[in-house]
Amino acid sequence: MVEERREEEKDIVRKRKENAVVVSQEELAEGIFSMWIHTEAALSAAPGQFISIYTNDNSRLLPRPISICEINRKEGNLRVVYRVTGKHTGTEQFSGLRKGDRIPIIGPLGNGFPLEKAQGKRVFLIGGGIGVPPILELAKQTVCEKKQIVVGYRDKHTFLKEEFEENGALYISTEDGSVGTKGNVLDAVRENALEADVIYACGPTPMLRAVKAYAEEKDIVCYVSMEERMACGIGACLGCVCKTVERDLHSNVHNRRICKDGPVFLATEVEL
Repeated sequence: MVEERREEEKDIVRKRKENAVVVSQEELAEGIFSMWIHTEAALSAAPGQFISIYTNDNSRLLPRPISICEINRKEGNLRVVYRVTGKHTGTEQFSGLRKGDRIPIIGPLGNGFPLEKAQGKRVFLIGGGIGVPPILELAKQTVCEKKQIVVGYRDKHTFLKEEFEENGALYISTEDGSVGTKGNVLDAVRENALEADVIYACGPTPMLRAVKAYAEEKDIVCYVSMEERMACGIGACLGCVCKTVERDLHSNVHNRRICKDGPVFLATEVEL
């Protein structure tokens, strides 16, 4: 069974790995870059999924998983918005790419948000930190009774603000209080007396933990997109497992692979 699974994962890699072409690249804020790429992955990508991007440096074998920010199926393009994590890193190399450059990718990967759960409902679309970008395509595709986008930033550099305003009612929190509510995303929810029936959230674990607790307190259905360091990105290495309530059919223990089984989970199914 193990060998069969390995062959299955290798087949996935062979089918999906391609050399995407950079369409454009710009810096939105200090250390935050937006890159559009032309890729076949755009034809099947969904909100909440991600792509794994390889560097052109042969000394760096593992790809970097980056969430999909926007999808343009007509043009065959995907947008990723990412943070450069330091000097001599893969993300720093990505920031140096320019129009026409080619970059190896695999995608789309993972499971996205269940958009059908939002129909006829009041919905929170919550993003924090680098979990903000994937909320944009989610906001564009979510059809619901009331769409409330709640995003949290460190400071006044509220990248993607204009795009969010075009796709729903926007509420912002900043850690320093320079824009919107001072505090976190739940502070913005409470300050504006917002209510919802469904929550979709993406961000760092402490934020997701707080959102999950809030959803349980208010009896709200909640889906979370979990962030985790990934190695293979396709579920073969088991390097990004999370604890779950139910037993995993793959390993018969209480865990799931974030890259393969997620990154989106029903909040009540995972431990945060």
